[in-house]
Amino acid sequence: MTKNNAALTPATPITTNAVSGAGMDRKVTTNTNPIKKWLLIASVIPIVMFVVYMFVGKTTGKVLSVDNSRIVVSKVTSGVFEDFIPIRGRVTPAKTVYLDAIEGGRVERILVEDGASLTAGNLIVELSNASLQLSVLGNETRVAEQLNNMRSIELNLEQNRLQHKRNIVDIKHQIKLLTRQVERSQSLIASGAITKTQVEDSEDTLIWYKDRLALTLESQQSDARMQGEQLTFLKETSSRLESNLAISRQNLDNMNVKAPVAGTLSGFNVEVGQSIARGERLGQIDTPNDYKLTAFIDEFYLGRVDLGQTATYQDYALVIAKVYPQVQNGQFEVDFKFVSAQPQGIRRGQTIQIKLTLGDASEARLIPNGAFFQDTGGKWLFVVSQDGSEAVRRNVRLGRRNNQFIEVIEGLELGEQVVTSPYSSYQDMHRLNFK
Repeated sequence: MTKNNAALTPATPITTNAVSGAGMDRKVTTNTNPIKKWLLIASVIPIVMFVVYMFVGKTTGKVLSVDNSRIVVSKVTSGVFEDFIPIRGRVTPAKTVYLDAIEGGRVERILVEDGASLTAGNLIVELSNASLQLSVLGNETRVAEQLNNMRSIELNLEQNRLQHKRNIVDIKHQIKLLTRQVERSQSLIASGAITKTQVEDSEDTLIWYKDRLALTLESQQSDARMQGEQLTFLKETSSRLESNLAISRQNLDNMNVKAPVAGTLSGFNVEVGQSIARGERLGQIDTPNDYKLTAFIDEFYLGRVDLGQTATYQDYALVIAKVYPQVQNGQFEVDFKFVSAQPQGIRRGQTIQIKLTLGDASEARLIPNGAFFQDTGGKWLFVVSQDGSEAVRRNVRLGRRNNQFIEVIEGLELGEQVVTSPYSSYQDMHRLNFK
């Protein structure tokens, strides 16, 4: 028993330590190939960009839903573009002469009616003006007095010239007589028939006459020069006075209004007893059966219209004769004249349709001309998508246009469809959704 108890004495406690796995863990390093990395990035970027594009493209800009029945869709086609524009021209006389009252007065007599055919010189209406008549008579009297004074001065100058001639003739005669007397006295002085004093007196008298002749000739030349200048001045003055008198008489004669050229009288509306002011318009005379066309063209074509360009009306050819530079209300005025024959039956004030050619016909991409052009100026269009569900705004470049088609320069391809109806309600839109 004792042996067994000794064997059962408590043993020394045994401490058990947990085994840790930290010493067994190790960091695993993964080696990534850089080429595979960049290939992955390169493949992801386009996908992201496409998603962003689709998202942005669907959400940016203003969108409007429209009814298909409210718009007009046209296709881009290819064809021959005829470069012309239709114009409404107004028939006007080729030449018009206006009748204005040169002097005012009272209507005394009317000899023709409005619309009458006149020849040059036909009397149209007679006017009277008592004040003008008295003024003309007074002017005639004053001019006549001045002309008489001029004639008197001219007569005096002529008499003075003749007097100089008589004096010179008398002096030359005396010199001739004295010269002979002195010569005879020289031969008689030796014989004592006359005294030396008498001879010396004759010689002194001869010298005096010679000096007087020289002085008279000098005076004659001076007077002749001055008389010539004065006569020239008097003649010019007389011409002016006579011209003034003729103008006064012409003013009086202008009280009888006559046709200056042959033609048709129009716009003539006066009555007997009516007072007409100076410069007042009485009417006008139009050249008969000779017309031109006046038309207004949109300022868009200002740089493409010039003198000499041709136009047609039916089978009649016209040419641009005048381009007015002023632009009013977005239009400028042009005059056309017929090249040769003129159509029969046209009347003043009538409007006719003409076709103005701007350039040669050529092949081009075309879209129908529509009201959209006035809203966009041809700078952008709504292009219909392939499935026809929407139309997206696109910048384009358009060229020439006529009343039917517009030339496409860039921005549109053949077969694409565009909206050609008015854009007045879509100016700020970027996309149209069709219902």
